[in-house]
Amino acid sequence: MGWRHIEIIKDFPVPVNRLFAYLGEHENLALIFAPAKIRRISDGQGARNGVGSAREMRIGPGPSFVETVTDYKENELIEYRITRGSPLKNHRGVMRFAEIPGGTRLHYTIEFEGRFPLVAEIVKPVLEQGIRRGLNKLRA
Repeated sequence: MGWRHIEIIKDFPVPVNRLFAYLGEHENLALIFAPAKIRRISDGQGARNGVGSAREMRIGPGPSFVETVTDYKENELIEYRITRGSPLKNHRGVMRFAEIPGGTRLHYTIEFEGRFPLVAEIVKPVLEQGIRRGLNKLRA
């Protein structure tokens, strides 16, 4: 039931502040994680989408789970963890934003383990393909 790691690096032709603001809004993540349903359940401390902000996610008929922002640096970093529910454990997602000529580079990593045999092996390719497909839907 070992660790699984996803790494996605993608460039966008928009300024850092614009991409950060879009991906920082919990509700906007529904496009990336489609067909997931996402509902904000709390705002952060100091910033609406900052540390402590949380979203409930539900994918299909499965049980919902909660992701909570654990680190937040405006226009640089969003880190989150699954804090309730999910067949995954030790889940940590990190979005890093960097200015590049002509736009922004997103470096998105996710690491996790499965709570049960084969869960991580099944989730990893589905999650990675879904995120890549969702990020490709974002428009300038």
